[in-house]
Amino acid sequence: MNLPIQSLPILLFIYILNGFSQPLHAQITKESYDRAAYFLTENIQKQVYHLEVIPNWIDGSKGFVHSTNTKEGKRFFKTNTSTFETSEAFDHIILARLLQTKTGESIDQANLPIERVNLVNGKVVTFQWKNQNWTWNLESGAIDSIPMSERNEMESFSPDRKWKAFSRNYNLFIKNLTTGEETPLSTDGRKDFEYASFWGWSDMIYGENGERPNHFMVTWSPDSKKIFTQIVDLRIAEKMYLLDWSKDEKFRPELLSYYRGSPGDSTVVKYIPVIFDLEKKTEKKLPELTSPHFIGINLRWSDDSKMLSGFHIQRGYKEYHLIELDAQKGEIRKIVSESSPTHVNRDNIFRRLKNGQFILSSEKTGWNQLYLIDWNSGKEINPITPGNFVVNKLSHLDEEKGVVYFEASGKESGRNPYFNHLYRVNLDGTNLELLTQENAYHEIHISPDGKLAVDNYSTVNQPTQSILLELETGKHLQKISEADISILKRKGYKSPVPFTATAKDGKTDIYGVYFLPTTFSSKKKYPIIDYSYSGPHTSTTPKTFKAGLLGHQQPMAELGFVVVTIDGMGGFGRSKAFSDASYRNLGDGTTDHVLAITQLASKNSFLDLTKVGIFGHSAGGYDAGRAMLLHPDFYKVGVASAGDHDFRMEKAWWPEMYMGYPVGDFYHEQSNITNAANLKGHLLLAHGGKDENVNPSATFKLAENLIKAGKDFDLFIWPSRDHSFGRPPGDYFTKKRWDYFIEHLLGEKPIRHLQIDFGN
Repeated sequence: MNLPIQSLPILLFIYILNGFSQPLHAQITKESYDRAAYFLTENIQKQVYHLEVIPNWIDGSKGFVHSTNTKEGKRFFKTNTSTFETSEAFDHIILARLLQTKTGESIDQANLPIERVNLVNGKVVTFQWKNQNWTWNLESGAIDSIPMSERNEMESFSPDRKWKAFSRNYNLFIKNLTTGEETPLSTDGRKDFEYASFWGWSDMIYGENGERPNHFMVTWSPDSKKIFTQIVDLRIAEKMYLLDWSKDEKFRPELLSYYRGSPGDSTVVKYIPVIFDLEKKTEKKLPELTSPHFIGINLRWSDDSKMLSGFHIQRGYKEYHLIELDAQKGEIRKIVSESSPTHVNRDNIFRRLKNGQFILSSEKTGWNQLYLIDWNSGKEINPITPGNFVVNKLSHLDEEKGVVYFEASGKESGRNPYFNHLYRVNLDGTNLELLTQENAYHEIHISPDGKLAVDNYSTVNQPTQSILLELETGKHLQKISEADISILKRKGYKSPVPFTATAKDGKTDIYGVYFLPTTFSSKKKYPIIDYSYSGPHTSTTPKTFKAGLLGHQQPMAELGFVVVTIDGMGGFGRSKAFSDASYRNLGDGTTDHVLAITQLASKNSFLDLTKVGIFGHSAGGYDAGRAMLLHPDFYKVGVASAGDHDFRMEKAWWPEMYMGYPVGDFYHEQSNITNAANLKGHLLLAHGGKDENVNPSATFKLAENLIKAGKDFDLFIWPSRDHSFGRPPGDYFTKKRWDYFIEHLLGEKPIRHLQIDFGN
């Protein structure tokens, strides 16, 4: 069409206006991928110096060794806690040369492959490498190694070293190490009813009737006269299955099977506790303590070898009992019991004292707190840490002085309630004192003698400060190091931005972080991607500088997105009521995300609320799928990898604890499979073909229901991979996930067949 020349300025003006009304994005180029790859874990951690200090303490608290990345490469440092001096622990060039001469291998002095480095008397460097224990005398220059003694996991020696316990033909035997005589302690063991064993988390059986991996487990009494162990009962247990299509040398898939109970199953592996008395040659089974293998029971011997004690958790996790078991009589005494209409904590803080008392954590007030209790009566003596905050860890106990050092979050008003701090308090609950004053997340490493601590404190936008503390007072003794991010700054790195929003209850503050690309311009509009992994067992939003840097979010942002991560109601780390919001309601985890993203966009004009995507892995894979089906008009693109899309097909313990037991209609209602017809946007499902953690069957079932509903979707199966793929270090699926959002959310054309530098 020919236009009059005088019309061209008007037409140009219209084009300019239209251009400013549309999101402005540069075309995806190789440089776009390079920017993203730069922030993958293996690459970016080399660009930050002195990120943290993890001490390997020397002789109580006289000093410590730590390793970190520097301008010169990986370096090991020693800190003298008397002079407060930190310097290189040894000459890395000389050690590299010595190792190369000794072994003939090429050694990079900037990346010494050694581990567990320590100093002895300041003169001898010890370390491990290639399954050898090495010693290097700094004065003489001599370097030697001896093979690490490999413990035979299929046997156990008595404390007095007179007996060896082992299994044979599914029974428990002992061997007299003086005479060599072998004696069977059990005789009724057989395949599928197996003594002194356990079922490993990732145990795999090749074929239907293949042998499962061997395991051995016994606990000797201190006097070497008794053994506590268990029978693994697989007689009625049902298996799950996988097909391995990945073997180059095979042209038929290989059948893999494994035992993994699902919620509500009665056909599960069970553990039956049993006690053997070597002198009396008796066996005492304890059927009343039988537990499914995904709960189990761990009992410890008393010092006098007369009693065993530990936690017995009922299936469904609604109650537990701290019990004491008379090893001779088999009688069980319940010391403390706790119950909840939702679930009790299965990871209780517990510490016995020498004076007949013990410390136990409990959420009975609605907050995880520590209590002092009498062992004999089971009666509470006093709360140690009363208050509306969460105790995360009992860090150190000075029983002589009656002082407890603990870590907690949510106590300091006006601060992020997830920030971890160190405190001290007397056992009687008096004189509670904050030892770490900085408004940040504190990661604490206390010396074995309880005199000193290393505190790495940071936030997502404040680089790590590593400080040596006097434990008793919290006094700063030495600044060991500070994270150097000068290279990142020259690259245009913008730290993640924390924000708060109001949750679905209309009153609770929830916390999130958003990530900007280094090419960010406030004049542009950016699609939003939600990285999700929700549930009452975790809080996913980064709290520390390291967590904000070494994750999925920044690489994704570099492609032209703003990436958000949000801790909604129903997550871990706050009150019991906050966590219980997701009980029987795990499917509603992303509703708070929708609200938070909407509130965030109302305050930031560079966010494009019409283009929102979501991705996640495992429980996050369920989140991504669920979000696309529960909020189909909000989330336009989703990538769900290794998703547990129907909790009825999951491993039993996690859903039974947090979704409810027995299984009810709420499982069906919150299944991605049964809601497949709700899909409107673009969805990529991905799974590892050999994933024994989250069996790919749920992804296949979701795909089948999407097909039945006539929905368009994409499916990626990595035949040779288990649950571990698409992680922050990066792999083939990483680019596939990037490309899916580039094409369907950014509206650009990905570069096909491009090789990414994953740095590993």
